[in-house]
Amino acid sequence: MIEYRLMEALAVVVQKGGFEKAAQHLYLTQPAVSQRIKQLEEQVGQILIARSNPPVATLAGQQLIKHFLQVKQLEGELFNQLNPNGEQDFVTLAIGTNRDCLTTWLLPAISPFLMKRKIVIDFRGDDQEQTHQLMKSGELVGCISVNEKPIQGCRVESLGCMDYRLVATPSFKDRWLPKGINKNGMRQAPLILFDRKDKMHKQFFGLIMKDIPQPLPLFFVPSNRAYTNCILSGLAYGLLPEQECNPFLSSGEMVDLCPDTVLHVKLYWHCWNLKSKLLEDLTEQLIYHAQNLLHQ
Repeated sequence: MIEYRLMEALAVVVQKGGFEKAAQHLYLTQPAVSQRIKQLEEQVGQILIARSNPPVATLAGQQLIKHFLQVKQLEGELFNQLNPNGEQDFVTLAIGTNRDCLTTWLLPAISPFLMKRKIVIDFRGDDQEQTHQLMKSGELVGCISVNEKPIQGCRVESLGCMDYRLVATPSFKDRWLPKGINKNGMRQAPLILFDRKDKMHKQFFGLIMKDIPQPLPLFFVPSNRAYTNCILSGLAYGLLPEQECNPFLSSGEMVDLCPDTVLHVKLYWHCWNLKSKLLEDLTEQLIYHAQNLLHQ
């Protein structure tokens, strides 16, 4: 039987990004942490962690970490069930999501669930591939993704669609795109993207034209508030979720550059396939509120 203190050492080394940080977290010396990892590798007969910087779990290491974190989650729930009248500790749930979900509908969707329980959320925001890797390693209990294919060991539920519109200020449109979206205008008008991983504009432009002109003048603004403010300041045009841009469209501060075109992004909830009452309640509440907050 594998000792959980050994698996805990493995999980903390990967989560903290190093042996020294793991030692500080576990109140151990660095050699003691290394010895626990070595002992665990001898027990299972496999290398569990690549000694890179930062350390990365191998496939076998990811499986052990996932098992440890899932058992830890279930044990925490069981302890609270066995001591309903006692002082219960806060439970941390790690959830992966993208910036737009977190900025618009996700918090309102899960707030009623959180208000009734001693739960804190560790939101992890990254691109889909990284979020899925964190799910596979067991670091997340669930994630919101555009991928409908279930991750191994997880269940998947449809949430609905986020709808995106291409917007700008009226003055920006008059200056750069007086004839609307066309290839000549796009070569001159500054377009805003969140970062270099942001490819959503290609999906949108693919709906209205066969070939996207190159190069495009691009702003990269990796901040939600600054991203929206950049558009409101008349510096660029870009895609915004309807939940965010609708008030500005109603007030006239923004105009829809392609009123007949909407980019529908389907969202899915992936979560551990565990018999966890806490996780089941979270999933139920998330799906219920998403039906009212997202386009179905």
